[in-house]
Amino acid sequence: MFEDHFGLTGRPFQLTPDPAFWFETATHRKAMAYLGFGLQQGEGFVVITGEIGAGKTTLMGHLLASIDPTSLNAIRMVSTALEADDLLRTVAVQLGVQPRGLAKAELLLAIERGLHGVARTGRRTLLVVDEAQALSVSAVEELRMLSNFQAGGRAMLQVVLLGQPEFRDRLHGESHLEQLRQRVVAIHHLEPMGPEEVDAYMAHRLLRVGWKGKPDFTANAFAAFHRASGGVPRQLNSIANRVMLHAALSGSDLIDADAVEAVVADMRADLPAPSARPTPKAVTPAPELVSSDSAPATPAVDHDTAARLIELEARVEEQDLALRRVLNMLVEWVEGEDARPTLTNRAA
Repeated sequence: MFEDHFGLTGRPFQLTPDPAFWFETATHRKAMAYLGFGLQQGEGFVVITGEIGAGKTTLMGHLLASIDPTSLNAIRMVSTALEADDLLRTVAVQLGVQPRGLAKAELLLAIERGLHGVARTGRRTLLVVDEAQALSVSAVEELRMLSNFQAGGRAMLQVVLLGQPEFRDRLHGESHLEQLRQRVVAIHHLEPMGPEEVDAYMAHRLLRVGWKGKPDFTANAFAAFHRASGGVPRQLNSIANRVMLHAALSGSDLIDADAVEAVVADMRADLPAPSARPTPKAVTPAPELVSSDSAPATPAVDHDTAARLIELEARVEEQDLALRRVLNMLVEWVEGEDARPTLTNRAA
């Protein structure tokens, strides 16, 4: 809605990852360096982790758009808790192999033939796996085994794993992933943007859609944007969308900290953060149940009822999160169905 009001040619703060809006923060610059180093090795695993909305998918889209397809055959897959067999069949399809009816041994041979076919064209294959934290242990092990395929003493497959912080924790903490750890040639964790990067980030995205100075922003608005979003790009985009809509509806051409904070307060009222699940308290025996000449009597606790209550609380929390996702989608629908300029109003 606000795009027409401010004369923009598109949506500057869309939530869907789009490499066209690539913006190189300090942490993304470092991630690109690690990715470049890892790809030069031509083997093993490169791991990129980050919080939800930190820009992992956009980062990889930017990388794939910049590589030479005549030297690298890039295939992508999103892990949705894939088990080993499903992962192998997905890789086979990406390599142009029909996996239907093949036993595992036959499937592995077919994948190897597919990799050899790519290698004969002078390319190697890069497999990018998104949402790696959802991979089962068996699926991770199959990826490690696939990375062993060689031609002429060189690896035919290299893997990039994109995941949330828990995948990094798994990688560092689980003993059965030791063999995978030894094959990681580069790893980086995407950090949130710093307060000083918000101005340039927003200017970049606005100018991509023809921004001419309206609305303008005061310096304190950017500090408010950073406080509210924690420097996470997707969170910042979501807040900026609502603030821009608010400015359009109110007829304002200047956005300051008060405007940002008012909108954030409305958003939190509309979609309050889920409360933490209460931790069951330990049951202490009542004084009358304790005998002076014997061990304390076991209190009468209905464990089945307590477990059931905890299960019901978890379900309510899951339903609440699902409702929030739907509401966010509705908000996005209502709102509309890279030189580093800044937006700061110098007079503010």
